[in-house]
Amino acid sequence: MDSKTLKTLEYPKILERLGSYAAFSASAKLSRSLRPTNDLQLALERQQRTSEARRLLSERIDIDIGGAHDIRSLVGRAERGGVLTPQELLEIKITLITARDLARVFSRTTEDYPRLVSLALPLPPPPGLIEAISCVLSEKGEVLDNASRKLASVRKELKRTHERLLGKLERIIHHADTARLLQESIITMRNGRYVVPLRAEHKRRLKSIVQDQSSSGSTLFVEPLEVVELNNSLVELQLTEREEVRRILAELSAQVSEHAGALQAIVRALAALDLAFMCAKYAEHLKAVEPIICPFPRDKSEQPDPILRLQQARHPLLDAEIVVPIDVALKKGAHALVITGPNTGGKTVTLKTVGLLVLMAQSGLHIPAQSGSQSSLFRDVFADIGDEQSIEQSLSTFSGHITNIVRILKRARRNTLVLLDELGAGTDPQEGSALARAILTYLVRRRTPGLVATHYPELKTYAHATQGVMNASVEFDSLSLQPTYHLTVGLPGRSNALAIAQRLGLKQGIIQDAREMIDPNNLRADDLLDEIHQQRERAQSAKIDAEQIRREADVTREELTRRLESIEEERQAVLESARRESMQEIEVVRGELERVRKALKAARKPREDIKPLKQSLSEVEEQVSQPVERVLVSSKEPRPLRVGDRVYLRSLKVDGIVKNISEEELEIRVGKMHVKVEVDEVERAKVDYRKKKEVEEGSGKTSYSTGTFFPSPGLELHLRGMGAEDALSKLENYLDLAYAAGMPFVRIVHGKGTGTLRQVVREELSHSPLIENWEPALEREGGTGVTVAHLKLD
Repeated sequence: MDSKTLKTLEYPKILERLGSYAAFSASAKLSRSLRPTNDLQLALERQQRTSEARRLLSERIDIDIGGAHDIRSLVGRAERGGVLTPQELLEIKITLITARDLARVFSRTTEDYPRLVSLALPLPPPPGLIEAISCVLSEKGEVLDNASRKLASVRKELKRTHERLLGKLERIIHHADTARLLQESIITMRNGRYVVPLRAEHKRRLKSIVQDQSSSGSTLFVEPLEVVELNNSLVELQLTEREEVRRILAELSAQVSEHAGALQAIVRALAALDLAFMCAKYAEHLKAVEPIICPFPRDKSEQPDPILRLQQARHPLLDAEIVVPIDVALKKGAHALVITGPNTGGKTVTLKTVGLLVLMAQSGLHIPAQSGSQSSLFRDVFADIGDEQSIEQSLSTFSGHITNIVRILKRARRNTLVLLDELGAGTDPQEGSALARAILTYLVRRRTPGLVATHYPELKTYAHATQGVMNASVEFDSLSLQPTYHLTVGLPGRSNALAIAQRLGLKQGIIQDAREMIDPNNLRADDLLDEIHQQRERAQSAKIDAEQIRREADVTREELTRRLESIEEERQAVLESARRESMQEIEVVRGELERVRKALKAARKPREDIKPLKQSLSEVEEQVSQPVERVLVSSKEPRPLRVGDRVYLRSLKVDGIVKNISEEELEIRVGKMHVKVEVDEVERAKVDYRKKKEVEEGSGKTSYSTGTFFPSPGLELHLRGMGAEDALSKLENYLDLAYAAGMPFVRIVHGKGTGTLRQVVREELSHSPLIENWEPALEREGGTGVTVAHLKLD
């Protein structure tokens, strides 16, 4: 990309803001080197990587690279034979631990974040290096005593010698004959040796070696001869310790050197991952979206459609609370957009917004615009914006602009984007206007996409009359005399000079004289343009009112739908209650009939008279046992069922998820079971649990429900005393419920008896697709009278 354009469009400021999200120096450096790419696959890869990072950070707030360091210079020094300090080795250890933790995270999410996982492949640390550093250094960076046997022995002896030395000095300074010779009864150090403060006038009364004296000369810091040997021993042991520590650190540094390539790769991977996280965090800050990036067709006579479409685009460096979003589009067949309007109306900001968002999109950054915004993949972006005056090169503003435009025209192609601000300004208006039209014509003939901001009225006419060129304008409020910063594509800007002058109090006579000096055709064009803008504003106002009415109607319709839903639920509850009561009454009547049948049988009387009653009772029971069908209430026509939709199974009275659809039946997953049902046996679930959002009152905490809860049917099923057929039916229903509830095992209590029921139950368990295996219960838990069945787990 053109480096001058990057600076003109303030792309380095974007990188600066992006860099503020860096977790460590390596990723900050990587972000500063980020540049837009004109490679389609790389641009798409970057965008998808940012999207994955945004999704990951929203799901895993504990992801962190904050502990990492850029250890590449340390590794390089180790490669050259240098000995690393304990603190530097700790930095390597912390970086490796961060890499290890991230590697574990991505090892469990290979399918969800494939692009981030590919970046994380080098992260696993070299085996044993973290442990080797941990065995030598404490968390504070101190070399541990057990780093080597020799070090432990030297430090033990050092401690003993130190204690003996201090003990002997304590006895000296507290001895009656010595204490009166000292300035103070303290022990201190000079030149690495322990000494005591002796008054200068008593220097010959204590046999000692002078190591130092006070600034006044009144105190001598002397080493009594009695401790010279111990001091010597202490110094020798300290030197030995220092050499052993250096040897240990040299060994560790050599291990680092052995894995130099892997460590360098780990830092690069951490930096690349952190850059993805930085892009994600910056996108969240901007409330940005992933843009659609399309290539230019290989056929040079073809163009993308659209070349550019930015909806509700905002300049990323301006305050999002006050910036006015703009819609910019270059559709197929339109190569240039001519933007006109008043000064400070937003023409330059429009050019910079478009250019900067294109650069961001090709850098892998999400753009502050509405979802669905689209940009072609430009080979290069060129901008001539701002004052190009140069005192050093003796260039005027006009000369500076033309010099830059000459450079741009030499490199402009059909797949480059050109942004020109105040084209032809800074010279004679007539010549400048002609030059601007000629340059624009050159770009249109070469089919080079471009946006041009200008004040020249001739360019409005040119854009209107020239195929491939469109007018656009930044709006101006003639009442407040302030620009609105809204961009209108399709209409040129109005001339507001006379209106502004009149509102500011310029004499009417002067205004009238000025109007008479203007070409009448221009005045009529301005009046017509003003009328068009007014009609458009009225149409927009009517559209806004209509949208408001539509939204209010939608709210009313939804409210009525909710009320009808509530009424339907109440109706279902009443009917279901009545059905249950009827079933209970039927059971009572059935019991009475059974008692009558037994009484007739005992009395040896004919029982033919009660058979019609039993038949009628069965018919009534069949009618009552039918579940209450739900009347669907919807505010709009439902779409056909799709795989993944949640439905309600009326027969099982549970929700399930559609897994497969054929012409006449559906395959539904209910918990862990898969069942096939006819289409008319299901209805849409009232709530889509995949989208259901429950907000705890008062806390603002949000949680998502992802499936139906199936209650446990209980750990034990009691079948004792039942016939084989009834027992198997009850067992089958029980196993279905237990499997749906996700139970790992169940206990079937069939009793011991003759063993017939036990055999039937175990044969059923052996052939059941829901059972992994079964075994008799322990003696203390029921023995052969109980069978423990282990259900299959997904």
